[in-house]
Amino acid sequence: MCSIPTSSFLGINTTFPKFQLCPSRLPSSSCSRVVCHVGSNSNVQHVASDLKFVLHDALDASGIDTTHAREARENFCSQIQRFTDVERETSICINRSVDLGRTALYIDAEDDSLVSHSSVPLPVDAFVTRLDDISMDYCPHYSPEYDSSPEKFLESIERFLYVHKGFRRTNAHLLEPRSLYLHSVLTNRSGSTAMLSLIYSEILKMLRLWGLLYFDAEIFFPHDALSLPKGYHKQKSKESDQAHIMTSGNLLVGILNDLKHAFWPFQHDHSKNLFLRAANAANCIDRTDFVGESGLQIASAKAAQHRLDRGVWTSVRFGDMRRSLSACERLILLKNEVNELRDYSILLYHCGLYEQSLEYLKKYHELKNSSTQVMSSLNSLSSLEDDAVDNLMTRLNLILMEQGWSQPTYARNFLGNNSEPW
Repeated sequence: MCSIPTSSFLGINTTFPKFQLCPSRLPSSSCSRVVCHVGSNSNVQHVASDLKFVLHDALDASGIDTTHAREARENFCSQIQRFTDVERETSICINRSVDLGRTALYIDAEDDSLVSHSSVPLPVDAFVTRLDDISMDYCPHYSPEYDSSPEKFLESIERFLYVHKGFRRTNAHLLEPRSLYLHSVLTNRSGSTAMLSLIYSEILKMLRLWGLLYFDAEIFFPHDALSLPKGYHKQKSKESDQAHIMTSGNLLVGILNDLKHAFWPFQHDHSKNLFLRAANAANCIDRTDFVGESGLQIASAKAAQHRLDRGVWTSVRFGDMRRSLSACERLILLKNEVNELRDYSILLYHCGLYEQSLEYLKKYHELKNSSTQVMSSLNSLSSLEDDAVDNLMTRLNLILMEQGWSQPTYARNFLGNNSEPW
């Protein structure tokens, strides 16, 4: 059984400064409701609840103005509300009701506001114009001879994008924050695979609207660490190409998952998934399972805990609680996987938001148990995760039973006004 009530990191018990959380101020729209589905097949179960997100309220309570962040979140919600089941599974190369470029920029705008605390919002419209200008800039490079061959047409687009414009892919193992945000990629011309695929798809979309794209084009989304997104004539595609087609829903999930992984506050052991790293930091995993941890890993974990307690980070490798929380909240809004509730819950636990953490963990447990997915009892990783969830739930119940732990609600100081601009 887990000890209480302090939050621990690799056996190092810590206490922490607290501030009172203000009552919920989320707008009365679908953004204030948590909607998720269980499973990844077509027979998913949609569930809505009255659970509230807490990030913006916690920051407001610490004296940080979240007006621009809330506006960006509302704009993000207004876009994803247009998703139908068909739209979600539609290729990013097809005209769509959800503007993926603008939606990605709303993600940028919220995170920019959360971290920079600027009094001026990110100029989303200006970056949308810059994105459209890339397509306009291609026009002088277009030649009627490309009409004779789809392959030559796509080669000319790639030569324009990757040579003339100089867009390049960031090393998959060394992703920097600026490579994960569309506005930064448009400025620095270095981005993740998802960002380059999005820019490529925007060019194809505009060329189709102008009547220059006369064939059914698709983008090959690479899953290796080096390749660039490439175009191909869909009528000449092979069956093996199907695995490399990026859908609108998967693109947004991929963008947010990149942010979630990059800013997850517990970066000390990449052999485990995100939840197990955080559960390990909370001592909700049997330590005998990790007797082989090196002194370097333990020292790194202690250093990470010290930074988190002080509310300081200096690079993506040290994590960022605010941006990981915002990524989790948006993934839940996108109705991604039920595990998003679990991951969000353990982040709230590390923030000292025990009551909210327990609510999300109960919802996760409820949905997981009602899932029709086949859960393999032989999967050691799944068993380890289940044990960590049970231990976390036990700890949270014990904490909330203690007098004074439930009311008022507090959050740790790294949600305060201690950040460094990125």
